[in-house]
Amino acid sequence: MHTSWQVCSLIVQAKPQHISTLSARLTELAGCEVALSDRGTGQMIVVVESEQHDTLMQTIESVRNVTDVLAVSLVYHQQDEQGEETP
Repeated sequence: MHTSWQVCSLIVQAKPQHISTLSARLTELAGCEVALSDRGTGQMIVVVESEQHDTLMQTIESVRNVTDVLAVSLVYHQQDEQGEETP
């Protein structure tokens, strides 16, 4: 049995006055966590986790489509696959 784990980090740009509301909306998305936000610049670092690549990509697209998001940049992506060895 193979298991897969995917994680990525995003920089999300928004207008500074929308950071609080946007942060709450993003944490409602499955696998999303706002790790850091800067109200002065309107930037947030968002971590997204998923077991499936397709789900990860859909979540990133969902982040882009949230109202008040101006831009999303993928900064880091890691995939880890583990499988059982049978003798």
